[in-house]
Amino acid sequence: MKPHSLLCALVVLSTTLFLREFSHSADSQPNIILMMGDDHGWEETGYNGHPYLKTPVLDEMAATGVRLEHFYSTHPSCSPTRAGFLTGRHPNRMGTFIPNMSFRPEEITIAHLAKQAGYQCGHFGKWHVGPVRKDSPVSPLAMGFDESLAHDNFFDLNPTFSRNGEAPEVFKGESSAILADETIRYIDKVHAEGKPFFVVLWFGSPHEPYQGLPEDLALYDALPAKYADRKVRLTSTETGLQVERPLGEVLRERYAEITAMDRAIGTLRTHLKDSGLRDNTIVFYCGDNGTSADGLLKSPHRGKKADHYEGGVRVPGVFEWPARVPEPTTVTLRASTSDILPTLADIMDVPVPNRLLDGIDLVPLLSKQVSQRPSPLFFWSFNLPALVKQNPEPYIDPELQKGTTPLLKLTPDGLATRNFKNFRLPLPITKVDYTGTRAVIDGDYKLIILRDKKVGKEIRELYNLEADPGETTDLAAKNPDLVKSLDQKMHSWQDSVLNSLTGADYSK
Repeated sequence: MKPHSLLCALVVLSTTLFLREFSHSADSQPNIILMMGDDHGWEETGYNGHPYLKTPVLDEMAATGVRLEHFYSTHPSCSPTRAGFLTGRHPNRMGTFIPNMSFRPEEITIAHLAKQAGYQCGHFGKWHVGPVRKDSPVSPLAMGFDESLAHDNFFDLNPTFSRNGEAPEVFKGESSAILADETIRYIDKVHAEGKPFFVVLWFGSPHEPYQGLPEDLALYDALPAKYADRKVRLTSTETGLQVERPLGEVLRERYAEITAMDRAIGTLRTHLKDSGLRDNTIVFYCGDNGTSADGLLKSPHRGKKADHYEGGVRVPGVFEWPARVPEPTTVTLRASTSDILPTLADIMDVPVPNRLLDGIDLVPLLSKQVSQRPSPLFFWSFNLPALVKQNPEPYIDPELQKGTTPLLKLTPDGLATRNFKNFRLPLPITKVDYTGTRAVIDGDYKLIILRDKKVGKEIRELYNLEADPGETTDLAAKNPDLVKSLDQKMHSWQDSVLNSLTGADYSK
């Protein structure tokens, strides 16, 4: 083993042994802040080699904290990933199939667990797993949080938020900075009360439509001329409808939003340091899915948001905990947003929910220097159109699924807010319920199952991610036995997910 590799292994080992010891020390509970960007892809950070983006704060976190080199979103789109983030379960288990579908009131979130451990819990920013209004059965306050300043979906400059489910109000300013300030206010209040804080901070950036501050836009003034020939479709900030614009102009605005978000994270980290809280606070950041098509410039990975290729599900992931991770390290173990709940449950010393989880506790894996995940990572975009054809029964009263917080992007019928849906699975379960694009990563191999429109049937592609992270060479024809084995693992896992979707887990 090379000296550098040996050092990294020793750091990981000592760090996770501290985690194991610390997780059972009630007198020294860490504060926890979990942050997430909206449509922020893996390649869109300075530390991952982006040619233009300025992300000095995330770069510093990656250089001095823990860099999760192979980190994945639970799903290639936002609402499903957020449902998995909060519950440790795949979103299909709770009917959060696509954006603007809620999860279910019976789900147990990480905020519920944190409250068991004595934390005060706050949610700030994007919610998008149900309405934020007070009477919603899946609002932040209904799902374990003590306080919230939230939006049903995404937001831009001068955002509208609902505080604790009340009537929405406009907040003047740049949205990431507003959320950082609100988080600081909350953690100061909780700390003054002598309690640990647990905060979920979900930014609205860099989701389109894009709006940047002049000083941030100026950093990227060269891009419009450099990428003037290619056009992309996105939302107009003037009409709320789809328009076509030059890529360079769009990238300038998108990157300005990412830089502003990065600066807001820095404001929060600086406050933690000045308040004497940084050493014993876990600060985590990740994206919710890959880069959206309108903002995609260049990536070493194939695909984009909504795809099951690496470009759709591999996202930036970094965290800090200076008191227990004193040296920088890079973790190559494949990890997912669904792992957050079981891992933090270990650290907080509370039991995980008595139901099927898809995430795993990473603490013992790192303490044993495990480089390969012991169980597969599964991804699945449910065949929602086939379900809708069956006219399924709503799981939650549609009146309670209506959103209240406006956003710039209009729906096709002109609605400036977002309403949510969740359906009961009609029984009996049939073969069509197993369809939809899906993927499984087991070790270095990834099997993707998707429908080929040209041949009118499902096809299977196999990639070795270690040798071919760009997924350029399909190995399926040369490895039929491996394809069959991974296919069987996928089907068995789907059996479990569909059983959960019926509501069977809620009786446990």
